Amino acid sequence: MAWSERAVECDGVRLACRDWGGPGAPVVLLHGLAGHCGEWDELARRLSPGHRVVAVDQRGHGASERHPHDVSRAAYVADVAAVIDQLALERPILVGQSLGGHTAMLTAAAHPGLVRALVLVEAGAGGPNPGVAEDIGRWLDSWPVPFRTQEAAAAFLGGGAVGEGWAAGLEERDGGWRPRFDRDVMVRSLAENTRRAFWPEWTQVACPTLLVLAQSGIIRPAEVAGMLTRRPATTALSIPATGHDLHLEQPAALHAAITRFLSDLDTNGTDTAGS
Repeated sequence: MAWSERAVECDGVRLACRDWGGPGAPVVLLHGLAGHCGEWDELARRLSPGHRVVAVDQRGHGASERHPHDVSRAAYVADVAAVIDQLALERPILVGQSLGGHTAMLTAAAHPGLVRALVLVEAGAGGPNPGVAEDIGRWLDSWPVPFRTQEAAAAFLGGGAVGEGWAAGLEERDGGWRPRFDRDVMVRSLAENTRRAFWPEWTQVACPTLLVLAQSGIIRPAEVAGMLTRRPATTALSIPATGHDLHLEQPAALHAAITRFLSDLDTNGTDTAGS
């Protein structure tokens, strides 16, 4: 199934989406920091026969507005609400990886009636982590841009499915392959996450939630324990032989986990499978 590009506007910021169409309950896919909506292509292909799937290039990323004036957590949340409203997605399941998962969580907390269920892929309540913005900045500064070819970019960015997924987000211009984001916008997007954890927001989430962790991921055990203690009905699982970008490494395993979770929702009902 092919996708069509859709445009949404929120507070003057243009957002690009890949709309895969499909019948059934809608699913909105949110990529992580410095990512792009194409990371979800394989999962979207698997989900679209039974769901209306929409993958979003979040503000500052991909084909969306590259230099938005506001990169606060609230702005990212407002974007998701705008996508849901303007594309007429009735109570979608939000699936987000890393910072996209954090955005999905905050959206479910701020708009409890808007979201049917939540899938967090290598994402949690987070913080505080004062050094993470500098670490990300140094990592982005290490990219030997422009890359001569997409293949060279994929090799530098980890190789295999992970490197290919990251390299697919680059654009060819000015004699090489370059990121479709601004380095400083990425660093600023992390500002609030460096200062605090988001436990109050996590406890405000009322919808059924699936937490998908990588065997070698970045979500610390203490954070996972805190999430499950505060919301013990959360379903949590780990996918073997994966790292932080497990959606690129093992899309079939992620699809299977999401499918089981959604099947349980249909069987049990969203009211009984909740927080």
